[in-house]
Amino acid sequence: MAHAPFIRRVMLRNYKSIGYCDLRLRPLTYLVGQNGAGKSNFMDALHFVRDALFNSLDSAMSERGGLNEVRRRSSGHPTHFGIRLEFNLPDGRDGHYAFVIGSMASGGYEVQNEECVVSGIGKGPFFRVARGKLRDSSESTFPAITSDRLALVAVSGMTAFRPVFDALTAMGFYNLNPKLMRELQKPQDGRLLRPAGENIASVIGHLERVDPQRMQMIQEYLRSVAQMVHGVERKSIGPMETLEFRQEMAGAKHPWRFLAQNMSDGTLRALGVLTALLQGNVEYSPTLIGIEEPETALHPAASAALREVLVHASATTQVLVTSHSPDLLDDPNIDADSVLAVVSDGGETKIAPLDEASRQVMRDHLFSAGELLRMNQLAPDRASIEQQDRASMGDLFGESRA
Repeated sequence: MAHAPFIRRVMLRNYKSIGYCDLRLRPLTYLVGQNGAGKSNFMDALHFVRDALFNSLDSAMSERGGLNEVRRRSSGHPTHFGIRLEFNLPDGRDGHYAFVIGSMASGGYEVQNEECVVSGIGKGPFFRVARGKLRDSSESTFPAITSDRLALVAVSGMTAFRPVFDALTAMGFYNLNPKLMRELQKPQDGRLLRPAGENIASVIGHLERVDPQRMQMIQEYLRSVAQMVHGVERKSIGPMETLEFRQEMAGAKHPWRFLAQNMSDGTLRALGVLTALLQGNVEYSPTLIGIEEPETALHPAASAALREVLVHASATTQVLVTSHSPDLLDDPNIDADSVLAVVSDGGETKIAPLDEASRQVMRDHLFSAGELLRMNQLAPDRASIEQQDRASMGDLFGESRA
């Protein structure tokens, strides 16, 4: 039986190119669309939540260029943006976390509204905050809060809200950079791979120590997508560290050894994708893994192996993938419900489940999602888009709806 996805529903308002969206996610979800359609902006909204909680709201905003770069640019000139995530916690409880951030007349920004509810109002912990002031809460004591920070950070030390904070900050998002993976790295925390893969040597070293079986699985899948590579391991070089690969060479009795700086972009990206997907171990497991275009720099023949890894990983950790690759999606076993179509309409991103025609041909196994994409027939459901467009900022708050 498939596990319940950690993030089951995402609602966004005025986030970058996305005006409105209200989407349900599966254990494995593909966001499919052309370059520039806005797939990365949807992924970044979840990444923003993780960054704002794990680091700070200010750093999350600054890293993205400030409020003017985060809120949607349109003729309506919205002054705010909002995010709502409905979740299933690892302990089985459900709930939601939502906030709206807007500009101030004096400059800068503030958290206009914020809400966290576990198991429903009156059933579990909850709080509601408006402009730095507590409106109501299930808890008799509440820490000091300010309007320029998310209150969930302030309450993360409370037993009632710690599971929500931990689960949201355990999401990992990846747009892997072979250049950074190739360079010598300082030893770092290896429990969770960083977004560009800049601590991959530490992650590999951590897995070698705490979960050798998981590391062996990564080695085996790496060989299936890069057949000349026999293995990889962490290697210390003075105070720094890197990766050392064993690679088959014609005429050699034993595999030759190469440091990461001598490996191709495709091999490094393949290892990064595999490590991101399979990094969960006995000490620490991500709640969601988001990967931007995992097929980049991989030979199309590796698509089947990559799909196998995605499915394997999604059995225990929710996986969200952006792609515009027909090869990756060319599998009749991909469920139509797991594909979300992303299009750009007048510069605004629209995201919706597939339309009924696309869903029917996939259900009947007439065409795969990849074949429909090649024919430019993988279309979003327009009725769903119209329904999303009628939503308002106020819909982000309150009890979960069906």
